[in-house]
Amino acid sequence: MRTAISFAVIAALLLTAFILSSNVSNSTAPISLLIGMSLGLLLERGRFCFFCIFRDGIEDKNTTPFISVLVAIATGSIGYALIFGQFLPDTSTDRLPPVAHIGPVSWVLAVAAFAFGIGMALSGACISGHLYRLGQGYLRAIPALIGTLIGFVIAFLTWNWLYLNAISDAPTIWLPHYVGYSGALLITLAALLGLAFFAIRKGVNSDPIRKAPVATLSLSATLKSLITDRWSPIATGAIVGVVGTIAYLRVEPLGVTRQLSTTARTFMDAQGIGTDTLVGLDRMAGCIAVVAETITNNGWLVIGLVATSFAAAFAGGRFKFSKLTAKNSSTALIGGILLGWGSMTSLGCTIGVLLSGTQAFALSGWLFFAFVFLGSYVGIKLKFHTTG
Repeated sequence: MRTAISFAVIAALLLTAFILSSNVSNSTAPISLLIGMSLGLLLERGRFCFFCIFRDGIEDKNTTPFISVLVAIATGSIGYALIFGQFLPDTSTDRLPPVAHIGPVSWVLAVAAFAFGIGMALSGACISGHLYRLGQGYLRAIPALIGTLIGFVIAFLTWNWLYLNAISDAPTIWLPHYVGYSGALLITLAALLGLAFFAIRKGVNSDPIRKAPVATLSLSATLKSLITDRWSPIATGAIVGVVGTIAYLRVEPLGVTRQLSTTARTFMDAQGIGTDTLVGLDRMAGCIAVVAETITNNGWLVIGLVATSFAAAFAGGRFKFSKLTAKNSSTALIGGILLGWGSMTSLGCTIGVLLSGTQAFALSGWLFFAFVFLGSYVGIKLKFHTTG
């Protein structure tokens, strides 16, 4: 019965994508929905939540899940290099690849990323983690996402001051400008290899990277591997990297915050809150908000992500409503506010800046990675995550 209901959800999503494909004014909406479905399946089955991955490594000394992040960046970097070479073969000019998440590097980015990391610890997940765990019945995601919307509003109110005083003069550093695509890819892979070596050395309680092969192949064993067992971190990371490459080629870089920030900005516009002008934002690359009354491409991606996560969790018997209390709801709300402010100020979240940014050879992606991890580390050491 669970499997039948899950397949019905997937069928409904595919039917929606088919209907959307007949609407010429929304030509990329069905692709966004399909990408969201792929991402929801990968995040849920691979448990690809950045905070959970960081917490496992810091608290439990289990660094095997961290390998999935490194593999995702490595796979996506190779894909991005191939695509960039077609869009922009000459890297010696001042031009940047179109719409890639390559942002300015400043102290504002570091502070926003650190706040995002603290927000992850308080709320129990990053934004993409809350979205896919919402499909598992994780009710703390609701106050966390409400807090995220509030955080976006606060970020829009503080944006002009931060931009004029720090971001406008900050350099935008793209590695291929200095060493070409081959050099940038080599540096990226070397950095990832170094992080993998360090993580494996520190992971004294790590799970095996590869599981023991099944003694006999059967339909039940295959279904158990696909629906019940956690997917391999290497396979999960590799497919996430491929999905990210396809997303950039066909629609836009992966990210999950554009629809949320658009909702917040549209609300502010309707209520007359704040200024009409966000200085310099239209020239930035990332999960930028626009005033819109309809579902954006990113909105269809989020719908596909949450619904497919539910289908995967329900089929595997992992769907279960979590308990909400006044305490864990309030900490989720506060953490969500930090997630919203941090992601809007950084122009994206762990999927948009950390993943898509590092894959695009942007120094901003690596700076965000470092300070998000630092914020998570501080939050975990201060036991903020135990409030859930």
